[in-house]
Amino acid sequence: MTEADWYAVLAQAVLVVHAAFVVFVAVGGLLALIWPRLAWIHLPCLLWGVAIVLGGWICPLTPLELDLRVRAGLPPYSGGFLDHYLIPWIYPEGLDRGTRITLVLIAAAVNTGVYVRLWRRRDQRP
Repeated sequence: MTEADWYAVLAQAVLVVHAAFVVFVAVGGLLALIWPRLAWIHLPCLLWGVAIVLGGWICPLTPLELDLRVRAGLPPYSGGFLDHYLIPWIYPEGLDRGTRITLVLIAAAVNTGVYVRLWRRRDQRP
């Protein structure tokens, strides 16, 4: 393998980690119902994910992936990870920022409900 091939593999690895993080943020609360200790990992990830979307920021993994893509000789893309990979796949074309924020708030509310349930379950233990 050439050096460029290694950078391409690393760029794809960052992409997989990034996608897994997004899925974990979205549904990790449900996993925490099964494994309550997972909440200690999921809750900070959830807060980070919500902050990224509400703040309109770019996740730090995006510049890393873009740098690795350039080093591999692959074309970079404009915008962030969500805009480039997830929005065209998950959301309908032309989804505006307000709708994205609404969807993130719904995901945050569902996860909050999960954590309220976990908290009550913990308080009901003898």
